[in-house]
Amino acid sequence: MRSFASDNNSGVHPFVMEAIVEANKDHALGYGDDQWTAEAVRQLKEVFTLECEPLLVFNGTGCNVVALQIATRPFHSILCAETAHIFADECGAPVKNTGCQIRPIATHDGKLTPELISPFLHGFNDQHHSQPGVIYLSQCTELGTLYTAEELKAITALAHQHGMFVHMDGARLANAAAALNVSLKALTADCGIDLLSFGGTKNGLMMGECVIIFHPELAKNARFYRKQSAQLASKMRYLSAQFTAYFTGDLWLKNATHANEMAIMLYNELKKYPEIHFTQKVESNALFLTMPHKVIGKLLEKWFFYFWNEEAGEIRLVTSFDTTREDVLDFLETVKNCLNIKK
Repeated sequence: MRSFASDNNSGVHPFVMEAIVEANKDHALGYGDDQWTAEAVRQLKEVFTLECEPLLVFNGTGCNVVALQIATRPFHSILCAETAHIFADECGAPVKNTGCQIRPIATHDGKLTPELISPFLHGFNDQHHSQPGVIYLSQCTELGTLYTAEELKAITALAHQHGMFVHMDGARLANAAAALNVSLKALTADCGIDLLSFGGTKNGLMMGECVIIFHPELAKNARFYRKQSAQLASKMRYLSAQFTAYFTGDLWLKNATHANEMAIMLYNELKKYPEIHFTQKVESNALFLTMPHKVIGKLLEKWFFYFWNEEAGEIRLVTSFDTTREDVLDFLETVKNCLNIKK
């Protein structure tokens, strides 16, 4: 099956699979006391900053839950875009595990700004109100858009001015860095981000994400939150070996760059059709667009993808590290044929 539904549907990069197989030799100490985890932590610190604290976990939701528990108390509120993954797609896990109220903020492109955030910064020290504690950002956003370093710095400055932390969900951070042609550090530590959920599953890993703590005060009890959240792997070497492969030879960047290039290839051809309208800027590996329902129905007979807003005829297409030029050309040919049938 080939699809444009999600980069979660992609396979595992062969180099990552080789690393897992290589780690599957002999015995090794559990719970992270192994050579692969030591090397993964070394590489993560080298990429982000030597002062950070990386904690490997199983999955994205678990990564967000651990990070948010580290940064909050149950009387806090978490501010995020209304499209944010923690609000729309995690089955209430962040609320259940933190006890915090989530305050969604309406945006047109999935991006928060100081102007959008400021009206929610009130009630400080009032015992009757949840205390604003964390601003949650997605990079890339759920709508495929990107924050520049300058935009991130403006948000972190506002948060820190009010004694708040900023948590970045970087499930597709690699795609953002590739698209903006900057380092991972330039979009995180250098911008004042306090905690990061660093993803790899959408970009060639089999499984595994990493909570990266930049704020030193937050690192003290972080390992206990990971354990209580059932995110401490006993055979951690299989998670860690993937990250060592991910950073070797900049595999993370090559994978993300390819996914972005395939998205741009799709965009450049689809925008030529007057029946197709893009609802968001194409800045990473996700495309949001509308087309006639009849055409979508015909496309779905051959290709799997998701509606974003079925009533409006809006769909989402996502490319990945293993999307091929042939996949894109075949999809475009199907679109062309479907539009001709409609005419």
